[in-house]
Amino acid sequence: MAFSINNFKNFGLTLGGARPSLFDVELTFPGEISTNAPNSGRFLIKAAQIPASTVESIDVGYFGRKIKVAGDRTFADWTVTVMNDEDFALRDTFEAWMNKINALEANIQRGDSSIVDDSYKVDLIVRQYYKAQELNSQNVSRSYKFIGAFPTSVDAISLNWDTTNQVEEFDVTFAYDYWLPISEGTEVQYSGEVGVTS
Repeated sequence: MAFSINNFKNFGLTLGGARPSLFDVELTFPGEISTNAPNSGRFLIKAAQIPASTVESIDVGYFGRKIKVAGDRTFADWTVTVMNDEDFALRDTFEAWMNKINALEANIQRGDSSIVDDSYKVDLIVRQYYKAQELNSQNVSRSYKFIGAFPTSVDAISLNWDTTNQVEEFDVTFAYDYWLPISEGTEVQYSGEVGVTS
């Protein structure tokens, strides 16, 4: 195909390109965790990622030569960046969540024995929105649901007398069992598993 800017306009980014700033994160907390910031994830999480898709390869040798065969799928940890308000409500919720997993003082799981089994795990969602429509749940381009997520680290907040005119930020890293893509909210059977279609 010969170069033509019209061809690119017609067959390239026909919708104008997805924008990395048009997203939100839906946080869910374990039932045992009380929070003063139930909807703050949509407003205070300023950075996140659409997760990578990784299938490891296995080298198999034969007479000095190697071939690669598909191995297991792996799921890298997921990190979000949170803006900290003066009430520390969202950070306090993450710290309480991690304290339930492993108590700060007692070094035991469940802290006060209020969490049983794996109830410290929840599902989290990151949504990408279309740019042309009003931002609401009906205009979601694609979503990813993280199944069985829980925080593994709440990063430090740097304090400095020379730092002015900034809002504090900190990262939270989650481990999770697996993720599922959701395209425009349509779930289907996907190779024998509940998945989604694009």
